[in-house]
Amino acid sequence: MKDTLPQSETFTSKDVEILSKETVFKGFFEMVLYRFKHRLFEGGWSSAIHREMLVRGGAAAMLPYDPVRDEVVLIEQIRVGALEHEHPWQLEIVAGIIDKDESIEELVRRESVEEAGVEVKALVPVTRYYPSSGGCSERISVFVGHVDASLADGVHGLDCEGEDIRVRVVSRQQAYQMVESGEIENGASIIALQWLQLNHAKLQSEW
Repeated sequence: MKDTLPQSETFTSKDVEILSKETVFKGFFEMVLYRFKHRLFEGGWSSAIHREMLVRGGAAAMLPYDPVRDEVVLIEQIRVGALEHEHPWQLEIVAGIIDKDESIEELVRRESVEEAGVEVKALVPVTRYYPSSGGCSERISVFVGHVDASLADGVHGLDCEGEDIRVRVVSRQQAYQMVESGEIENGASIIALQWLQLNHAKLQSEW
């Protein structure tokens, strides 16, 4: 076995050399082809690696939570990634792609009104993660937001974006049971609901 990098040391972006970057497709999303090499744990550098990557940039998702009623606001919409699966309509939390002209907090507040019809009174950051860093640049920031769930109802979405979004208000416990049963399959939604299950008492006392 070769000597490896000590576990206390970590690689950074300085340990990667991008040799080339080429746009190979541009439609609703963009696909780029990278050629790069990187330092190896056993020492030295890798040979040139070719990888296609879906360019998604930053996104944010928010779980609307009513601490008084102990209810959450979920949304339901068709998703192209699930078209050939049993449930093309996915239960999710509010989410959107970050625009350079607005902050993450502004984004989730706007999306909450557009997708669920509720305004956010307060926000708590949960985490930030890469859902599929093996081939996609997207990094998602997750929040829980304080809302009045009694105002959430109906069908929402922007016609110009082809959105057809139905609101569903359920108890916090029922939503968590949907996670446990596999009915909710969206990563950001699962993370937010698991976090809420651990922290709902704290939010109820603070909000």
